[in-house]
Amino acid sequence: MEEVKMLPYGIADFEDLRRKNRYYADKTKYIPLLENAGDFLFLIRPRRFGKSIFLSMLRCYYDIARNDFDTLFDGLWIKDNPTPLKGKFQIMYFDFSQATVGKGNLEERFHDYCSIILNSFAKTYEKYYWEGFADKVSSFSPNSGNQLRFITNEAKKLGIQLYLIIDEYDNFTNDVLNEQGEAVYHALTHATGFYREVFKIYKANFQKILFMGISPVTLDDLTSGFNIARNITTDPRFNMMLGFSETEVREMISYYKGVGLITADMGQMIEQMKPWYDNYCFARASLGRDPKMFNSDMVIYYIKNYLDFGSAPEQMLDVNTRTDYKKLKRLMQLDGMGDEQQSIIRQIAVENELVSNINTSFPAERIFDQDNFVSLLYYYGMLTIVGTELDSLVLGIPNNNVRKQYYEYLLTEYKLPSGISTQRLGAAFRAMATTGDFRTALTMITEGYKNVSSVRNAIEGERFFQGYLMAFLSLTALYLTAPEVEMNHGYCDIFLMPDKVRYPAVKHSYIIELKYLSAKDSEETAQAQWDGAVSQVRTYAADRKVEQMTRDTELHLIVMQVRVHELVRLEEV
Repeated sequence: MEEVKMLPYGIADFEDLRRKNRYYADKTKYIPLLENAGDFLFLIRPRRFGKSIFLSMLRCYYDIARNDFDTLFDGLWIKDNPTPLKGKFQIMYFDFSQATVGKGNLEERFHDYCSIILNSFAKTYEKYYWEGFADKVSSFSPNSGNQLRFITNEAKKLGIQLYLIIDEYDNFTNDVLNEQGEAVYHALTHATGFYREVFKIYKANFQKILFMGISPVTLDDLTSGFNIARNITTDPRFNMMLGFSETEVREMISYYKGVGLITADMGQMIEQMKPWYDNYCFARASLGRDPKMFNSDMVIYYIKNYLDFGSAPEQMLDVNTRTDYKKLKRLMQLDGMGDEQQSIIRQIAVENELVSNINTSFPAERIFDQDNFVSLLYYYGMLTIVGTELDSLVLGIPNNNVRKQYYEYLLTEYKLPSGISTQRLGAAFRAMATTGDFRTALTMITEGYKNVSSVRNAIEGERFFQGYLMAFLSLTALYLTAPEVEMNHGYCDIFLMPDKVRYPAVKHSYIIELKYLSAKDSEETAQAQWDGAVSQVRTYAADRKVEQMTRDTELHLIVMQVRVHELVRLEEV
């Protein structure tokens, strides 16, 4: 009987995965597509989409020093469909997330890391050169630039083909930008900066190059030093190369159900994962053609909890992503954002989407230009392609995992001045879910709004209040806080959909319609606005899908009316 495959949670080494009998979603069919796309390629994907394990697989496939192809690739697509380039290259692999580790200044740490990699390369492939080759390469240490020049020159003399693979190519410079500031970043990526000089050596010295990262900033700043790579980030052929399709997720669940480790209903598991991990699209041409993609690490995290404990995780967001969240927050420099960028964050959090186009690259000093800022959110997976509007793209929040991060951004701005006790608010949410007492929680939140709005110089009216309300509603895991949900050809402001899978004791669900009055609006205007809201919320509730989404709970139709920062009316229709 075949040994049950272990789940590859946190594994980024293809050889380790295959030799230790871990589950692998086969991505090898993309090897010939990459070869046909060109010899110098560049791809951006959000964190935790399987970039590292994919690059590790390519290293094993192309490495001339390996003789274990049949073992590592047994049962995979490429085993029966190998390309002529299989096993034809010496692989030079860098992971630039490691380049900031160690002692010394930035340049010393970078060269120390690269030197370690190049010395290892020389020892691995010495037999293809001449005796003493590795010692000669080491003699140039710690100047990795001279080491690299020597290796590539010797390879040319002997007709050796080199494949350069760089994972997290932008991590080093992103860390510099975050921690050292723009001036230091500019110095190392422009003019004769050491990072720029290294990239010049790469140019024309390798037969194949593949870079992967999460940000286009460094690519733009290094363009004249490295301008030969083709950006395939939005190429529809590679839309499904990283991450998991629903088919791949179902295959994984089927495997573990087949060996008896999962007994839960697959449809219910997919239904629960979709709102949290699904809905990514990376190419305009893939809309309506390809299925939306799941974040692969999040899926593995979820299934691992089923294997360990027989149930979905209590927290749908993997705590290990907190590090990623902090890095993103630093790069976006939330505290230093201007009003325009903060307005974009609030617009996305409230309206769920915006119309824009994606810039393929931009310099660091232009990161807060509106189009560049929106593009950065897309590259980081904070937005995804959800539609088109004439010649532009409609970019939207992909799922609840990301939506909670937007709300956390907003909470950093709102929570302290609001004075709201999260412990008391948690108790109010539980009452909201079990007894139908919505007034306590909603009144508590709006009372805190007075404190937040009073310290701001400019308020965006209804959008600001709606973002504020949703940020605090997102603190409860009992509901999925969904803004602008389409119901009966309209869009309700806030839908609190009960998470009945994890919390079957929730007995009440809510559609909330918000109305905002300025200080100058008359009572007649207020009443007309209220009447319209009542009509709207009843129309939403008549949608057939509402009954399904509320899952046997009592549905409450709530209308809230706020004048500037005062709650003037809160009633159930």
